[in-house]
Amino acid sequence: MAEKHESEKASSSSPNLICPLCLDIFVEATILTSCGHTFCRRCLKKYDLTHQDLDHMVCPLCSEITKLSANRVDDLRLNVSINGYVDDYNAKCGGMNAVLDMRQKCTTCKSQKDAVSFCRTCSCYMCDKCLDCHQHLTLFFGDHKIVSMDDVIEGKVSIGHLFEKCSIHKQENTDMFCEDCKVHVCHKCVLVGHKAHEIKNQVDFEQELRRKVIDLAQRCADKKTELEKNIQNIEIQRHEVHTAVQTLLDDVKQAYTIKAKELEENLRNLTDQINALKHSFDDDLNVLKSKDRQRIKSICSSITLVDNDRLGHLETDTLSAHILLCEELDSMLKEATDHTSASVITKKAKGKRFKPADDTRLDLGSIAGSHPKVEVIQSVELRSYMYGMTRYSHDSVGIVYGLCAQGIDIIDSNGDKQQYSNIPNDRKYYDLVYQQDGSLCVSLSGTEEAYIYSPLGSRKATIHVRDNTNDLNVNISPSDEIIITDNQNQVYIYDPTGSTLKHTVQTKLKTWQASTTRTGLIVTSSCSADPRVVTVYDRDGNAGEFLQAPMDVYLYAAVDEQDRVYVASVDCENWKVVIRLYDLDGLNLKERVEFNAFNIDIALGLGRCYLVSLSPDMLAFACAHNLYFIKVSL
Repeated sequence: MAEKHESEKASSSSPNLICPLCLDIFVEATILTSCGHTFCRRCLKKYDLTHQDLDHMVCPLCSEITKLSANRVDDLRLNVSINGYVDDYNAKCGGMNAVLDMRQKCTTCKSQKDAVSFCRTCSCYMCDKCLDCHQHLTLFFGDHKIVSMDDVIEGKVSIGHLFEKCSIHKQENTDMFCEDCKVHVCHKCVLVGHKAHEIKNQVDFEQELRRKVIDLAQRCADKKTELEKNIQNIEIQRHEVHTAVQTLLDDVKQAYTIKAKELEENLRNLTDQINALKHSFDDDLNVLKSKDRQRIKSICSSITLVDNDRLGHLETDTLSAHILLCEELDSMLKEATDHTSASVITKKAKGKRFKPADDTRLDLGSIAGSHPKVEVIQSVELRSYMYGMTRYSHDSVGIVYGLCAQGIDIIDSNGDKQQYSNIPNDRKYYDLVYQQDGSLCVSLSGTEEAYIYSPLGSRKATIHVRDNTNDLNVNISPSDEIIITDNQNQVYIYDPTGSTLKHTVQTKLKTWQASTTRTGLIVTSSCSADPRVVTVYDRDGNAGEFLQAPMDVYLYAAVDEQDRVYVASVDCENWKVVIRLYDLDGLNLKERVEFNAFNIDIALGLGRCYLVSLSPDMLAFACAHNLYFIKVSL
């Protein structure tokens, strides 16, 4: 603080010896080379502690930048001139920090006794005898202002800066401080140039500054304690984090061990299948080989018996027998040699292919090459008439019901059922579809609205299809766009949030169900409407050729994740379903496979049907009261 100045008599002839940072006499005065400002070396080191990430130092007074070397403050040069003045001052005034250390000596006499008071008027420190003289010689010192050294040391009064004379009004002391200009001024300066400024008495200003410094010091100590506790807590949390991460890693390794065993078992099974195929093909080839060897043996045996060179005179019976043998041998020679059976077996072996499993299944794959087929692996009786169905996972579907039933069921390929409880179950829904983040878009029976619910069950949006009088069917595209049809001549395409209608695709016929490909094409089905057709559209409304069903056959289409199109043809006369696989050829469908038919139970009425692709080798088909999980083998 400024009150720590010990003698201002030297101030008029010596430079300021107060460090701007600690407000005390310089200790190892060090100069910043960029601007020339000087500070205590220890003050600069403390200041630099908070700037270790920088390769320079910003001057606390003028913000000039001084580059620092590897040793940082230690490599800055000392201010030799200032340090010389400090040494002289200390030698004259009895040592540095004498006021604060209560070692300030009397500067009025030559006794070198400790000062007990300070005369502001004389700018002198006084021992007890000099103070007594000041107090008794009232003729000379009656109007002098004397302060106690105890008050100076405790900061109750200030003696700093009062000794400096105003540079403009030479006889006046700069005993006031201008807050606006941040300078010390005399009372005449206040009247002349600082009239409207915020002016404070020097003593009040220094006391206020002292209080601020004390408050800052306390806050710094509190913050330091808080940060140290926080650092301890961080290390505690780090330990907990490491423990949690290690647990996670252990769980992953354990899961890997389990899955690795499953894959090893899968590998052994596949290897056994392949070895069995090899043995089967070898057995088939050995049978062909054995047949040809037997024929060679028969031919050799017969030619031996009928060789004329070895025959003598033949009796009638012997002659007849040889004639028969010759005819038999001639017949064997005329038999066509089987050149194709072995090639067929080879072709069959070469036709076997390894089919890798899709990403949703934990196995290596399967050996394919047999006749393509579909197989119903699970049949589930539903609790009411099915109205809508959608993919829930690679082996499960979501179902909504018509008539008296309400709510949504989740059913997997094992036949297990559970009710989807994230949204109200006391409403009659018409159709549903799950988005990739688990959000649910569902339409309500008898309304022209569809709602989007978050995975936690809060309603995110309402889709209102204007000028619509039919129930809404919903689906999604691979990019999560919401696809809506209403048994009219259009398909509505909304953005994933349901807030923006992006496209309205006009269709040539009424559309009941629609799916989309990764390239944006729309595969539509009129289902049970007349005519019963499946059609492919682009988003401009251009259409390919109709895929039309015969009388009493309904068509239901689904697109899988490889953009293949499955079409279920439901024969309501014979209660049979035939599924065909089509490849897209532009906007047309090119038949690839017609699978074997399977029977369905529609004794209670056909009702609505739905076909959904769950994975590249799994379909789900629902009709009336029944749900079928179908394994596809290509």
